[in-house]
Amino acid sequence: MKPVAFLGHAVRAKEIIAVLAKHGFADLLAQIELPAGILRRILPQPAVRRSHYERLRLALEELGPTFIKAGQLLSMRPDAIPAPLVLELRKLQNAVQAEPFADMRAVLVDELEGEPAEFFATFNETPVASASLAQVYFATLPGGRPVAVKIQRPGLRRTVEADLDLLAWFAHQLHQRVDALKPYDLPSVAAEVARGLRRELDFRNEARNQRYFNALNPHPERVFAPDVVDELTTERVLVMDRIDGLAVGSAALSPETARTVAAHGAVSLLDQVLVRGFFHADPHAGNVLVTPDGRLCFLDWGMAGHLTKRLRHALADLFIAAADQDAERIVRIAAELGSPGGRADLRAMERDITLALREDFNRAIGHVELGRAMLKLLFIFGQNGINMTRDYSLMAKAVLSIEEVASALDPDFDLKAHARPVLTELHKERTSPRALWRETSAALRSTLTGLRDLPSEIHRIIRRVEHDDLTIRFQHQGLDDLDDALKISANRIALGFISGCLVIGSSLIVAAKNGDVTLLSGAGYVIAALIGAYVAYGIFREGR
Repeated sequence: MKPVAFLGHAVRAKEIIAVLAKHGFADLLAQIELPAGILRRILPQPAVRRSHYERLRLALEELGPTFIKAGQLLSMRPDAIPAPLVLELRKLQNAVQAEPFADMRAVLVDELEGEPAEFFATFNETPVASASLAQVYFATLPGGRPVAVKIQRPGLRRTVEADLDLLAWFAHQLHQRVDALKPYDLPSVAAEVARGLRRELDFRNEARNQRYFNALNPHPERVFAPDVVDELTTERVLVMDRIDGLAVGSAALSPETARTVAAHGAVSLLDQVLVRGFFHADPHAGNVLVTPDGRLCFLDWGMAGHLTKRLRHALADLFIAAADQDAERIVRIAAELGSPGGRADLRAMERDITLALREDFNRAIGHVELGRAMLKLLFIFGQNGINMTRDYSLMAKAVLSIEEVASALDPDFDLKAHARPVLTELHKERTSPRALWRETSAALRSTLTGLRDLPSEIHRIIRRVEHDDLTIRFQHQGLDDLDDALKISANRIALGFISGCLVIGSSLIVAAKNGDVTLLSGAGYVIAALIGAYVAYGIFREGR
């Protein structure tokens, strides 16, 4: 991103720099290309010494909605950032000061193209929740149906787009100028965060996810998502059933009920991930309600993960290998899924995975946390050039969240015990006679189709050879730098030759004029000196 993008949002950029400097990141800011003097004018020091990760979280919270959501989305990339940073970003507080209803009402009227009284029998103007992107209100439809109305904050998209431009600029500068951050590929991470945040700004995506989950859900008597009122849902307004329930952390449950609820939540998420291939990406305690009849309601479907059958089967194999402490098998599965680059050191990766499993998935010492183990594994994969699909990162965070929720309800919670029946069902799906016959039939059809088309493909190649129309293209890799160096060298040689010619020509004119320097010869000397200085400056600046 060019500096003009920074200057185009100068006021907001100054606020961001001030907050980062306040929280102790002045040394990092000093390494990027900021306008001259701006850092010296705003350089407060943090009053309390905290870890880098904690200071980053506090800075994001202070910078407002866009950066809070960006941090939450960034926590979904355990393959790109260390596990301790993921865990710190998960603490980001999404509750912010509520906007006056007059401002929110303008959004509601604009989206529904009418006054609230035309669509709702009652509407409570006091928000029941105020988050970074939206506020939630309780209302009643004309037929008496109680609903929750989620309204996006006014002017949010314009603010978000400006902040995303600045976020991309900072990511580019840090990637280019701070060598320690290059392995994290911050520009691509920032681009992914921007895509995720823009998806969340369209509430119709959230509505589709809720409908899809309810359609796939095999146990609505245990878990569910609120039904959506389609005719009143738009890009910035989401209307759904009002759910009477309490957040998991504040629900007063008997030990027996708590164990049952924890089991239902864990089994549901495992079923979503391993069997259905569609899952809630952030089922933390604030997004899970317990209803009076003991059911679980999953809220906030702005982010959801999708896994193909191949990815689901590989994930099941990863779970089993982790339970068996089989690092070699984990490396093999990851290499097959992620297409490792040239820098992957599989032996070193196997050692790191063994250590990670011993720390967070070790039944011998009674320490079994599959979610934390998966976060560490994905980071190890990413550091070794094996980039797993984004939905694997969402899965790891979802497993970690449901593990924490279930453990809060049931201190003796064991995810592996609840995973066993789900894995058994998945195993049946993979090894049943019908599944084997279906895969064999598909392979045979593909082979026969290829064999049928082979003669025509061979004939097509022969015809092109006959007509001298066969072209083979070669591409040399790694020669771009050499090409640039040759162009620079050729240009400098040409400039040096021109400078020399000017000096010689000017000297001949001076000699012809009996030593007098004329206007023409003087101009030649000046131009030759300027060209020489330019070439010398380029050589000294680049060190070559």
